[in-house]
Amino acid sequence: MPSPVQVRCCDASGCRSAGSQALRTALEGARDAAGLDPSQLTIKPVGCLRQCGSGPLVACDRPGGTRLFGGLAPEQAGALIADAVSNAADPLAAHRIDLEGPFFALQRPVVLEGCGQVNPESIDDAIAFGTYAQLQRVLQELSPEQVRDEVRRSGLRGRGGAGYPTGLKWDTVALQPPGPRYVVCNADEGDPGAFMDRSVLESDPHRLIEGMAIAAYAVGAERGFVYVRAEYPLAIERLRLALQQARSRHLLGNHIHGTTFNLRLEVRVGAGAYVCGEETALLLSIQGQRGMPQPRPPFPAQSGLWGAPTLINNVETFTAVPAILREGGDWYAAMGTEHSKGTKVFALSGAVVNTGLVEVPMGTPLRTVVEVIGGGVPDGSPIKAVQTGGPSGGCIPAERLDTPVDYESLVELGSMMGSGGMVVMGQSTSMPEVARHFMGFSVNESCGKCIPCRAGTVQLAQLLDRFVERRATPEDMERLDALCQMVKVTSLCGLGQAAPNPVLSTLRWFRHEYEAACRQPADALATGRVR
Repeated sequence: MPSPVQVRCCDASGCRSAGSQALRTALEGARDAAGLDPSQLTIKPVGCLRQCGSGPLVACDRPGGTRLFGGLAPEQAGALIADAVSNAADPLAAHRIDLEGPFFALQRPVVLEGCGQVNPESIDDAIAFGTYAQLQRVLQELSPEQVRDEVRRSGLRGRGGAGYPTGLKWDTVALQPPGPRYVVCNADEGDPGAFMDRSVLESDPHRLIEGMAIAAYAVGAERGFVYVRAEYPLAIERLRLALQQARSRHLLGNHIHGTTFNLRLEVRVGAGAYVCGEETALLLSIQGQRGMPQPRPPFPAQSGLWGAPTLINNVETFTAVPAILREGGDWYAAMGTEHSKGTKVFALSGAVVNTGLVEVPMGTPLRTVVEVIGGGVPDGSPIKAVQTGGPSGGCIPAERLDTPVDYESLVELGSMMGSGGMVVMGQSTSMPEVARHFMGFSVNESCGKCIPCRAGTVQLAQLLDRFVERRATPEDMERLDALCQMVKVTSLCGLGQAAPNPVLSTLRWFRHEYEAACRQPADALATGRVR
């Protein structure tokens, strides 16, 4: 064997559920049986290799290039080891995934550049990949104002869903009167079909820590929190390990890199309340109180944790920061569109061939994401709709798939970017059923603080039952639309304000499906003889 070979085994939770741990054990056994030692063939656990639906995934880095395999069983470990160390005919050709195909070729990894490359449980591996280099440079060469200027120039907007300019938020916190400040990462990813933040936390936790540390330096914070939902046990485990490792290397704590900058980061585990993804509810939960949204202003940037200015960004936003500092704000701003710069990570799922993590430049057409990268519906039938933004988003019909993916374009269609969930729907999907599904989610997750959300979502769910069960009347159509508008306008926080979006978008684009549920004769409705 002319040079060392590396086999990277996906060890994210998705591949674990597909049997990656048993496959890795079998690979180690096959290596030993072949008389090879780790210096000749390294078997490294890594994070998400992105094409999740083909798991478990294994990448083999060898002199002739990298080969990616999917769906291997432990019994095939010997064949993979043989393939790794020889130039013989590929014995696993049926399991090869084309790295030159659209799924990978059309992506632009920025946030995901370390996912699937580094061992998430090794700080040495992270440092060798370049993690923490920008933190050191920032602390030794740049002022907080210069860091914020670079972020402003990048045009980065918050990737949690609202799309607020990141540089402006950082400036707001930094320019508050002197006193304590906090930095908070919102990792409370709760949208159905969304797994972007979880994958980053499981795959590249040191990159997130570096991004948060740079942000803390830029705004003058010396304490921070990562708020993660309890349903992500592997992410929590790896994040806690990464924090411990960073402290042991003096990358957190006092006098980082010999400077006057101090930072203490902690993990806070949420109990799974979706409403705690709303920033004011999240802050209350960190403080040990019941997570319920609060009226604004004041905004957290002015008065957040314990009344102090608090910077809140999500996982993807913080994780983009080291690359922006390394390459420059202008480099990042050159990607994307005029008002939506950079890249966006999507969790692609549903009726699509290639499910998994996708990172593309902003402005990429929806059709490119779901039909070219995603491969379309598995049976080859046309796509009916794409749902973006989770329970707060909407359903976009197939005839609008040429719309570019950016904040404003999706809002115009009645949807939103959200955190990045993207669910593809086939022709057999009932849109009133989709709306009822998401409304039921909002009913269960409402904190109950304000009446429009607490009572209005329940009434909307009951109305949607009538449409799904084909016992609605034309008057129900009017009630449905009016109630959606009321809940949207009068709810206290984003959960209630956005809860009607799946209903309104399906009414807008698939109204005929609702009308079909109202086409019953009046006498049939009166006697219960409904088709």
